[in-house]
Amino acid sequence: MEHFDVAVLGMGPGGEVAAGRLLKAGKKVAVIERELIGGECAYWACVPSKTLLRPGEARTAVERAAGVSGAELSWFEASKYRDYMIRHLDDKTQIAGYSRDGATVIKGEASVTAPGHIRVGDRELTAEKIIIATGSEPIIPDLEGIDQITAWTNRETYTATTLPKSAVIIGGSAVGTETSTFLASFGVKVILIHRGDRLLEREEPRVGELAFTYLSETGINIRLGVSATKAHRSGDQSVIELDDGTQVSADVIIFATGRTPRTQNLGFELAGVILGEHGQVQVDEHCRAAENVWAVGDVTGIMPFTHVAKYQGRIVADAILGGDRKAFYQGIPRVVFTDPEIAAAGLTQAQADQQGIKTKVIEIDLAKSISRPWTYEENPRGHLGLLMDTERNVLVGAWAIAPLAGEWIHQASLAIRAHIPIDTLLDQVAQYPSYNEAYLAALEKLRPASH
Repeated sequence: MEHFDVAVLGMGPGGEVAAGRLLKAGKKVAVIERELIGGECAYWACVPSKTLLRPGEARTAVERAAGVSGAELSWFEASKYRDYMIRHLDDKTQIAGYSRDGATVIKGEASVTAPGHIRVGDRELTAEKIIIATGSEPIIPDLEGIDQITAWTNRETYTATTLPKSAVIIGGSAVGTETSTFLASFGVKVILIHRGDRLLEREEPRVGELAFTYLSETGINIRLGVSATKAHRSGDQSVIELDDGTQVSADVIIFATGRTPRTQNLGFELAGVILGEHGQVQVDEHCRAAENVWAVGDVTGIMPFTHVAKYQGRIVADAILGGDRKAFYQGIPRVVFTDPEIAAAGLTQAQADQQGIKTKVIEIDLAKSISRPWTYEENPRGHLGLLMDTERNVLVGAWAIAPLAGEWIHQASLAIRAHIPIDTLLDQVAQYPSYNEAYLAALEKLRPASH
């Protein structure tokens, strides 16, 4: 039986970060992956989706900038570059790289059989410490007739060789809105179905309202407050019946209905791990799940973002190497790569109210407040919202919908995480012209009475 210092179960972004740091520290590491090293993000989600969203964003930028025209999209060229970015769904280079770095690379489904004991197929190994990084998997609703239709998830969507002429997307959160944006930019007729009364329900209501406006302007048909009840095929069309008595049809039905931690039947409980009500691995502030067991990424159910998984990977590697670093999740940015981008950090008003925080909120129209939107595009778009704790005079929440919002949300993110006083933020000088100037314009309206 082979023995290792650390076994990493799942080599998505979090697992890779932890494994890389532990290998550099001289640990004997086994990296175990059932599919491709790099995980969901590298091959079927973040990387291909953002790669394919970029051409449409670039065309919009050309169309909206004064004095330039003629941008055309090529699905052939875009998908060719996408294939390059996802390594043609081949991880041979990654396997070779980890092997050179001293890792034992094992491909297959790992399960825990006892504390410190792991089985991968017919292979058994032991490890002093285990890192669970098995990620998540899409939730497909138990819909009557679903076996009769052409049903896609993010995997089929973002590795497609040819695009459908029409698509119904079910789910109005980040994946649904991004997928709608991507397909519509390449000329696909898109219907977006969402059971809630607004898009992006985890964000401020105003964010969902603005997202609805901007997505609708691109030609996406958005249906709110309706749910799928049945499915069937009619000729070459996939049909979804809705609970309001209507139906929609398209070449493909794309389910963007959430994800669930991948923990079932993997034996984690045999190592002392406790699973939450949604199947997530319960972890403490050091990402510790049990004695000599840690977990990172989507499997923890904390914040299902690649950047959080990588952060947790750093926390765990430090813990295994003898450190005492704690994970903090305040102010971590959340970005939806629609056009324009949607970014947020910190608390929403509802969350602040639940915590009993006394707040003041402000929203500004960027075009009426700063110069950069006008130098960036004609008929500029964009809004910024800030949420302040009035007792501590610090930011606790922020959101922005504007070009490049995912890049400049980080000023708010840092301010929230570090509890930077409003007075200090008011004294920060932003480059002119830039979107960052919007913070000063908004903060002036949040200026404490003492000023």
